Order: sequence, then structure tokens, then C-alpha cells
Amino acid sequence: MTTSSPQGQIVVSAVSKEFDGMAVLDGVNLTVPHGCLYGLIGPGASGKSVLLKIITGLISPDSGKVLVEGRDVHAMSELELAEFRLKFGMLFQNNALFDYLNVADNIAFPLRRMTKLDEPTIASKIAERLKVVSLPGFEGRLPAGLSGGQKKRIGVARATVIDAPYVLYDEPAAGLDPVTSQRIFELLRKEQREKNATVIMVSSDLDRLLTVTDRVGMLYRGRLIFDGTTAEAKASTDPYVRQFVHGLTEGPL
Repeated sequence: MTTSSPQGQIVVSAVSKEFDGMAVLDGVNLTVPHGCLYGLIGPGASGKSVLLKIITGLISPDSGKVLVEGRDVHAMSELELAEFRLKFGMLFQNNALFDYLNVADNIAFPLRRMTKLDEPTIASKIAERLKVVSLPGFEGRLPAGLSGGQKKRIGVARATVIDAPYVLYDEPAAGLDPVTSQRIFELLRKEQREKNATVIMVSSDLDRLLTVTDRVGMLYRGRLIFDGTTAEAKASTDPYVRQFVHGLTEGPL
């Protein structure tokens, strides 16, 4: 595995992580090319969400490196890391919306915390993001009054409002019906293509995830057991990959 990272790539090199003596990630090597929509798949508790948090510096690995634009994320100072996180947008699995803030303030949160934009500019960006996710005029709504699909779209609006070159999505369609789920994936793909962002997307909804990905990686028991194009994932003869991708009931998983 290379130890340098060209512009726009994310390179994970020999990353391991344990919690309470249990290995969650075990020597993971992974390169996400610039402008790629990368799907990260695998059974529950295989380390997918932990890997996303390690990539953004929210969790430190026990060993290994994460290189973004040639810089070791976990060798940065707190100030450097805070500035570097401006390059990342992230949609958390539970949406992480603040119940006490309206939609506008939820979307504005990263802008107010991480930039020095004035309020008129922030308001303009909020309106633009709401239009993109087909929720214009929702600025004054509270999360409690939104459906599950609407909350997901607000989460997408917040994750993309800072125009980050790297965006990480953790289960962006969890709990949604198939039609809404497909719309969410199509929206994320459209956003990624328009901005040529480097995207990693964790999802258990493989039927729809694999309609938008360029490449796929599969984690199993903390190890990356597959890394290739979406077509290669679908055609894989590896018994673990084949069972998971095609939803087979019989197999080694």
C-alpha cells in the first residue's frame, strides 16, 4: 500500500483499532480515488462506522495511518485537524439533528461553527440546499414535525452545505421505504457528480447502493476482504462477498 496520497484521494494504510480488547479493525488498507463514490459494505459490527470516524479524525487508530491530500490525519495538531475537517461533510447514521433547532439552524450549524460567513450568505446557502433536496420553505420547521425521509434529506443538506470535497455518509437511507431510499441515493449520486467529490457511503441497502457506486469495499470481522469496482463486486466468486451482495441465505457468513 502506498504511503502517499495524491490530491483528492483518501488512503487508509494498515489501520487497526480495538475496543475493550476486541479487534474492530484489523490492518485495513484502502484507497478511495479522487471523484469516486465508494460503497463500504459488510455485516453489522464489521467496523464500517468506526472506519468513517477514523478517517475524519473523530477516533484515533491504534496503529496505521489515514492520508488525505498527502497529510496524515492523525499526526495533525488539534488546530490543524479542526481546520482540516472543513474539507469533510458527514451524515451520521441517526441524522444527528438538533431537536431544539429548526431546519435552518440545523443546516447552518457547520457554517456558523466552521466558517466566517455572514448571516445573509448563510441564509442563501440554506435556501439553495433546501431546494436541492426538494424541501424549499422548510427553514422554520422543527425536526419533530418531519418524516423520516425529510430528516434524511435535511441531514444531506447539512452534510453538503459547506461544499466539502470529501463527504462520508453512514446509512443515509436507514429506515426508509424503497422509493424514498432510491431517491436519497440518486440525490447523493447527483450531488457527488456535480461537485466531483470523493465520497464514502456505508449502507445496508445493497440493492439501491450498488446502483450508484463506482467502487465497493467489504469489511468482514474488521478485515477488508474485497476492494474493486461495483461490477467486480457483483461478479465476485468469493463466498463471503457473493453471499452478502446477492442476499443469499446459505453461505459462510
